[in-house]
Amino acid sequence: MRIDLTALVVDDYDRAIEFFVDALGFELIEDKPSLTNDGRPKRWVVVRPPGAETGVLLARADGHEQAAAVGHQFAGRVGLFLRVDDFDAAHDRMTAAGVEFVTAPRAESYGRVAVFLDIAGNRWDLLGPA
Repeated sequence: MRIDLTALVVDDYDRAIEFFVDALGFELIEDKPSLTNDGRPKRWVVVRPPGAETGVLLARADGHEQAAAVGHQFAGRVGLFLRVDDFDAAHDRMTAAGVEFVTAPRAESYGRVAVFLDIAGNRWDLLGPA
């Protein structure tokens, strides 16, 4: 048993793909036409870190309730955690790509950490070795 995907509600597929692929270094795994439960067109878009098994389904907001959730999926808390082997290299690359960090890097008992915002405004931890 494993978690295969987690979904993030976004405003725009292409801007989200650009952020995850270009700024974070994820791979675009799937980008296929699909249909909503009631038959309207949408896309099935999956990204994931290189070598990872769990991916992120980028789901474009459909309707007022979902649009209101964009950037607030975790009620202002960190909800996703990106583990990297080289914290400084990842932090530098992401900063150069325009990723917004809302905390400075700091050392914790579990490793180095800095909080950043994704394309929608959700908070993530960038985590590296202690």
